[in-house]
Amino acid sequence: MNISSVKLETNPSATAFRSLNGNVRSYTTTGLSHVSLHHHSYHRRNASISCSASPIVTLEERKGEIPSRIGSLGQVSGVLGCQWGDEGKGKLVDILAKHFDVVARCQGGANAGHTIYNSEGKKFALHLVPSGILNEETMCVIGNGVVVHLPGLFQEIDNLESNGVSCKGRILISDRAHLLFDYHQEIDGLREAELAKSFIGTTKRGIGPCYSSKVIRNGIRVCDLKHMDTFPDKLDLLLSDAASRFQVHYMNESISQKKKILVEGGQATMLDIDFGTYPFVTSSSPSAGGICTGLGIAPRVLGDVIGVVKAYTTRVGSGPFPTELLGEDGDLLRQAGQEFGTTTGRPRRCGWLDVVALKYGCQINGFSSLNLTKLDVLSDLSEIKLGVSYKHTNGTPMNSFPADLTDLEESKVEYESMPGWQADISSVRSYADLPKAAREYVERIEELVGVPIHYIGVGPGRDALIYK
Repeated sequence: MNISSVKLETNPSATAFRSLNGNVRSYTTTGLSHVSLHHHSYHRRNASISCSASPIVTLEERKGEIPSRIGSLGQVSGVLGCQWGDEGKGKLVDILAKHFDVVARCQGGANAGHTIYNSEGKKFALHLVPSGILNEETMCVIGNGVVVHLPGLFQEIDNLESNGVSCKGRILISDRAHLLFDYHQEIDGLREAELAKSFIGTTKRGIGPCYSSKVIRNGIRVCDLKHMDTFPDKLDLLLSDAASRFQVHYMNESISQKKKILVEGGQATMLDIDFGTYPFVTSSSPSAGGICTGLGIAPRVLGDVIGVVKAYTTRVGSGPFPTELLGEDGDLLRQAGQEFGTTTGRPRRCGWLDVVALKYGCQINGFSSLNLTKLDVLSDLSEIKLGVSYKHTNGTPMNSFPADLTDLEESKVEYESMPGWQADISSVRSYADLPKAAREYVERIEELVGVPIHYIGVGPGRDALIYK
């Protein structure tokens, strides 16, 4: 894949960028930054039981636990969402990044909202920049499958730099990546308004219209920036200089040099344009196949692919949600997990873990392991349910996850009930120290889906992770 770097040197001067809707805006040509948005952190209520825990140790002290878990099957590893997004992919990518030379985004755009913390506990919300950016030794790549809104990217650059994160020379953008303009965002909002009650629940970031431009072959790519007369000479020179340095098959050259690559997925399998709950999906492929098409690498180099799944299920926007909890029960789970969108701020719909959808995602992606996140959110519950199967309205079982949304919406979910542990597990760092009921919940999920759970999240911080 050809990669061009938008190496925007720190400079007090501003570069004018004319969007296709005719508006002229000014953006500083500095390195990458962060947008501080709402995150999943929250203050827990006092649990009825205090769980004994091993002493808290930092990730640096525990770093030897990680390499044996990742990268053993191939040079290129992936971290992908298993549900409808918001599973906590960014946190795992941030933790694993120090063991990889390259962290890459392969699809989607600024509709992703990945929240991570640095070693001092400062929060960063990323939308386009890969979550490996906090690790200063890691190169960050935005692949050809990503749609890029330059003003938003510049804003992230500015915010990161202003918070002490050096991005200079560390962010590469594929020259084949398509550019997203303001008019794409306007179209996105108008389409939602036209759909009225049938609206999809888009983030209104212009992702769908930009992919539409790509598919009907009238899009504008990063490589076209060098030939647009409306761009100032300074930016043109910067891009030309970057092109002379990075007009190579960067990803494949990295593979040939035996570098380790970690791919960060955006959105999730159940939002996949082909395999998700169409039409309530995103406009790209957040599944394992999207790694290859979104970065220009061969399937044979793929190794570990980690699926990230919440201990329960959430969804933003419209579309079927078989295990959804309505009313007070859903509100309690939403507040406990602080389930509000990083990108939009919208409240997420909440429900029990949908094992049928999870198994379906595991089949499509061939996950080597799972990261179960936000297990601590369930700590106050006396009873926890797992949606283990679907039945048709006539009582006959569904043999697979249905493509027909009518079947899905009318399906009856069969649940298994398990006892809760009602203990605060946020300080637990050893699997053996988890309450028995919590371990049984984890192991039952493994048994039902047939994929081992190697990582368990028990809080929003970097250190709040158990390696199993």
